[in-house]
Amino acid sequence: PEGYRGWADVANLPELRMEHPAVREHIYAATDSVVQGYLRDGVDGWRLDVAPELGFRYLGELTEAAHAAKPGALVVGENWVYPEEWMPALDAVMNLYYLSVIDHLLAGRVSGAHTGRLIDRMIADTGIDAVLKSWIILDNHDLPRIATRWPKKWRRRMAQVLQFTLPGSPCVYYGVETGMSGGDDPEQRGPMRWDLANEQNPDFVWMKKLLALRSENRALAIGDFRLLDAQHVLAFMRRTDRVAESTVVVANPSNKPVSDVIPLRDGKLMNGVQLRNVLGDGDDAGGGRADCGLLHVEIPAHPIWVLRPEIKDTAAYDPFKRVQ
Repeated sequence: PEGYRGWADVANLPELRMEHPAVREHIYAATDSVVQGYLRDGVDGWRLDVAPELGFRYLGELTEAAHAAKPGALVVGENWVYPEEWMPALDAVMNLYYLSVIDHLLAGRVSGAHTGRLIDRMIADTGIDAVLKSWIILDNHDLPRIATRWPKKWRRRMAQVLQFTLPGSPCVYYGVETGMSGGDDPEQRGPMRWDLANEQNPDFVWMKKLLALRSENRALAIGDFRLLDAQHVLAFMRRTDRVAESTVVVANPSNKPVSDVIPLRDGKLMNGVQLRNVLGDGDDAGGGRADCGLLHVEIPAHPIWVLRPEIKDTAAYDPFKRVQ
C-alpha cells in the first residue's frame, strides 16, 4: 500500500533491498560506508537489530567489512532465535535463549536439572567460544525490567547470579543496579535514578558484589562449561587449567529444600576439600565437602550457591601441592 515494503509492515521502517549491490556498498562494503565509516571515526563495534533477517551471507560480509575497517571490532546480533549457526557470520549474539530458559526456570515450568540440559545442549550446538563472546541479558529497552517481571527477590537474585556465572558476557541494563522498575513500553525506558546509586541501596551493593565475583574469578570469564548431573537442582561447573579457579554453581528454584548428590567433574579436586559459597555469609553460607569426586548438598528452597574450593596456602600438609 505504501509503494515499498516496511519491516513488520510498519510504514516508517522501510526495508532495504540488500540484494542490490549499491545498497551493500552504502551500508557496509565501501570504505566510506555506514559500518566502516563509523568504526574509523571511533566506535568500537555494532549491535544489529533483528540481525537474523539479514541472513548469513550479508551478515558475514558486514562482519568481515567491520573487521577490515577496525581489527577487533565487535559485531553483535539481536537474535531472538536459537544461537546455533549464527557465528562466525556474527562475532556474537545477544543470547536471548538464555533469557527464555531462565524465565521458564523461575516460573516453575522446567526443573533445575532440565534447565541444565537445555543450556548444555545449546553450548554444544553453538560452540563455547561463540557463547563466551555473546551477551547475557535479563532486560533491556524492549522488555519489562527484572524488578517488575520478577518482584520476588530470590528470583531476581537467582537470575542475576546465572547472568554472571554462565558462559557469556553479562550485559546489565542501566538502572538494574539501583533496583529500577518498569513495565511495558515506555515504562522500561524511564530516566536513570541516580539518587539510588549509593551504598545504602541493597541492589547497588549486590551488583558490586556480582561484579567483584566476576572480575576476581578467571573461570567465569573464560572457563569451560561442564553440566553436573543432578536429580533436582541446576548444577554446573566453570573450570580452567587451574584447580583453584574451579567454580561449581548450584541453584534450587523449587519451593522446598532438597538433597542432591552431584559429581564434581574435575579430577584435580582432592578428596575432602571444602567447597564454600562465596556469595553467602556465616552459618548460612552453604557448601559441602568433596567425597571421592562427589558433592552431597542439602540446599534450602530458592538459593543459588557459587562454590569455590578452599585451597589454603600454608606450610602444613597440602594435597594440592603437585596439581596446581
